[in-house]
Order: sequence, then C-alpha cells, then structure tokens
Amino acid sequence: MLDLTADVRTLTAALVDTESVSGGERALADDIEQALRRLPHLAVDRDGDAVVARTNLGRARRVVLAGHIDTVPIAGNVPSRLDGEGRLYGCGTSDMKSGVAVQLAAAAKATEPVHDVTYVFYDNEEVDAERNGLRRLARTRPDWLAGDFAVLLEPTGGVIEGGCQGTMRVDVIAHGERAHSARSWMGRNAVHEAGRVLDILRAYAPREPEVDGLRYHEGLNAVFVNGGVAGNVIPDECVVTVNYRFAPDLTVVDAEEHLREVFAEFDVRVTDSAPPARPGLDDPAAAEFVRTVGAGQARAKLGWTDVARMAELGIPAVNYGPGDPTLAHTRDEFVELGAVVAAEERMVGWLNGAVG
Repeated sequence: MLDLTADVRTLTAALVDTESVSGGERALADDIEQALRRLPHLAVDRDGDAVVARTNLGRARRVVLAGHIDTVPIAGNVPSRLDGEGRLYGCGTSDMKSGVAVQLAAAAKATEPVHDVTYVFYDNEEVDAERNGLRRLARTRPDWLAGDFAVLLEPTGGVIEGGCQGTMRVDVIAHGERAHSARSWMGRNAVHEAGRVLDILRAYAPREPEVDGLRYHEGLNAVFVNGGVAGNVIPDECVVTVNYRFAPDLTVVDAEEHLREVFAEFDVRVTDSAPPARPGLDDPAAAEFVRTVGAGQARAKLGWTDVARMAELGIPAVNYGPGDPTLAHTRDEFVELGAVVAAEERMVGWLNGAVG
C-alpha cells in the first residue's frame, strides 16, 4: 500500500520496488488508484491500467501532470538500493518513477491548487505506440485529458524542456539493373547508385530554428542500408533508411514534402512518423511554470515524447522531471534523491501559487 504522506524519497523507493514492466503494471496501478481514492479532494477514474485523478474546484485554468508507470525489463536491479551519497538505484528510478513520485506527492499536498489539476498515470509507454496508455486515453477518453497546459514528468535532469521534435523514417530507394557480376557492364549497380544518397546526407546542413523562443537542432541521418542479391549478381535495388528529426515549426506533411525535395531523384517511401509538439511557452500557464519552476529557464526537447499526444489535443506541453535521461534503461540506473525533493518542492509550490 502506497503512503502518499511519506517523504517523496521513500515514495520513490516504494514505486521502484513494485515491479511494473510494460504489460505488467496492474499491481502498481492498483496501488496508485487505492492511494488516490483516499484523497477526498480528488475524483478518480480508471481505464485498464491507467489511472486519472482530478480536482474540480472551478478554477479558470486546468493543468495536466502526466507520467507513465511502466519500465523496461528489469536487469537484476529491483528491489531498489540506496548508496551513501543519496543515490537510489533501481529499474525505473530515473525513467520515470521518481517523476511519478513527484506527481503523487503533489496530488496529496496540493489540496487547494490555484489551477484545477488532472493527474494522469498511464501504462505501456516503453513499448510499441499501439499499446501506449496515453494514446488509448486520447482516443477513447479525451475528456479525461482536457486541459490548458500539460507537464510530462519524463526525466530531464530538472530542466524544463519545451515541446518535442517530430520524427520520420523514410526508405530512399536507389534503382539499378540486375546483371551477372562477371558482366557487370551489362547492368547498373544500385548499391553504387545509393552512394549519391549518402553524398546528399553528408552535405546536408540541418536547420536550427527558433520556435517559441527555444532553439531546436534538426537531424537527417542514414540508419540502415539494405541492398544485394547474391555474391555474383549486380543488385538492382538498394534501400537507404533515413531518420529525420524535425523541429515543431513543421508538420508531418511538411517533413515529408521536405524529404521528397531533398531526395527528388530517388523514390521515397515513408515507413513511420510521429508529429512534433510546440512548447507553447507564450501560454500564460506555461510562462508561469517556466518562471516558477524553472527560474525562467527552458530548453528545447531534442527528441520525441508523449507531449506530442497532448499537442494533438491542442494542449501546450513541456517535459520536466528529476531523473537523468542518460541513465534511462541502463542496468545501473539511479536518481539523485536531492533532485527528487527539489522537483517536488517546485511542483507543489507552483500548484499552490508560490512565486519563483
């Protein structure tokens, strides 16, 4: 049973010690639901292994705090262990049970927040997108996620990261003509033709646009090359898979159009994409959050996170959590407990109307 009155460091350890590998979140979801239902100022709903709690105080604005409760498979790193330097080791300490602990502590302590608050705890973030609990809620229970501003408590090292980049993967296809390698001049080697794709990528200058006051750095890179038929055959096709990380001033349609222009002399096939999210720092609640929690500082999120799902619902969102993202999914994952305490104090202070 989770005790939401416990110190946030103890709460973090309790969350880590309850295994919740993606697809196996039921026990932790049960504990979170039971703990939240004991708080009289919250209305609690559940969908599968996602739990949503909200205040209904009639405030002018509603903010959403969201975090996933699943982890990658454990690697002999549960239960948690505490070293002598204030570091808690264990699966999910950084990504993102420390952030979930901050959510739960805020839910217990901010009983009269200046904004109405929705707390979202969802399942299956660490696996394929079709199973993602936040995606499921966005499709089937969008009213549960309604708000004016959202914070995703993914690990950011305690720095506010605005929005997120979009991502797109395309296959760039170089064609040739098949022939026997003993008579190579009778064909055209598609692998050699694909060298021009790599030349384009080497010469490509990625954009660094400013969006809502934050500087993003795009990237366009080959991630796979696939070609060849047999050891004695000139190949007639070679596929270079390219990943484009694009800033949130572009849409998925914009990104596709750009890639088709860049690789205009080749066939281009989109295989996967996810939209970006603008940080929306001009929103009053977002500006207040940056001022109060981030001491006026924020940076661009150079990657994709579930804030994009909030953006699809028309909700500006940022990433903010106490964990170190470089430690996520590692065997020796840990979180600095001092950072968890600081994040809790800032979050509760913001919800209670403290001025940073």
